[in-house]
Amino acid sequence: MLNSPIVSGQELVKWRNWAKQEAITFNISAQEVDWLLQEVAPLDTLSLRLESFKQQSQIPLKFSLSELTKLWQLRVNKRVPVQYLVGVTPWRNFRLKVSPSVLIPRPETELIIDLAVAATQKSPIKGLELGHWVDLGTGSGAISLGLAQMFPDATIHAVDTSRDALAIAAENSQDLGFSDIINFYHGFWWSPLQEFRGKISGMVSNPPYIPTKTLSQLQPEVREHEPSLALDGGEDGLDSIRYLINTSPDYIISGGIWLIEMMAGQGEIISKLLKNSNNFIEINICPDLAGIDRFAMAYRR
Repeated sequence: MLNSPIVSGQELVKWRNWAKQEAITFNISAQEVDWLLQEVAPLDTLSLRLESFKQQSQIPLKFSLSELTKLWQLRVNKRVPVQYLVGVTPWRNFRLKVSPSVLIPRPETELIIDLAVAATQKSPIKGLELGHWVDLGTGSGAISLGLAQMFPDATIHAVDTSRDALAIAAENSQDLGFSDIINFYHGFWWSPLQEFRGKISGMVSNPPYIPTKTLSQLQPEVREHEPSLALDGGEDGLDSIRYLINTSPDYIISGGIWLIEMMAGQGEIISKLLKNSNNFIEINICPDLAGIDRFAMAYRR
């Protein structure tokens, strides 16, 4: 880190202990302190756990200790997510840029990519992994990037109504080397993709699914800082999901995949909506790694 602020190991240990105590006082995971330090200093998990950096005379930082203190005070006092403070978050094997313009990709969403891969292998239609795939409401581009990594011979189409989100997604795509297979579109769900009607191998989406009346009950990190556009699913949380159920059959090929993330407790009604549309078969509600019903998947009839 050329021309970076330099601190001693002793100074950093003192700052770390203070930040961890602040975290405990404000009911924030103290592990976030080490996550932050790994992003701003050349330190790894083991050196932090053992405090082996304590004897170093010079440790370069991306920020001065006073700037780091201001950042951490934003975390504890304003409940700003640590991912927004440093502008990155890990997701699958990526490091994704994030900003308050995009929802922070959650670890539980990572499984949606594995479900998409498994669904292509199970489908009687061969070659789905070579076709057109769509990520509706791409946000940071996480799902598009996951699909691009697993389906390198596919063409990925990522759509969002937020130009700021698309800028972040495109930057992530460029940084990770997927610009040649991911195309970005500004618009409302399927609207920019009219030319692909009847040509889509699979649609994967993490749509807004939280009922409007429960938004106020979310953690302040989410409620006050993440984009409400990516959270608010309408009165019962299903507005966007109903739309995707009703419109997707015009775009997905027979045997193609429809796959979304949902909120726990929505599985039964989503299954019923998919069944009643008469356009989907082999409807499944899939759990995340914690065993919580998290995904709804079906094949286009």
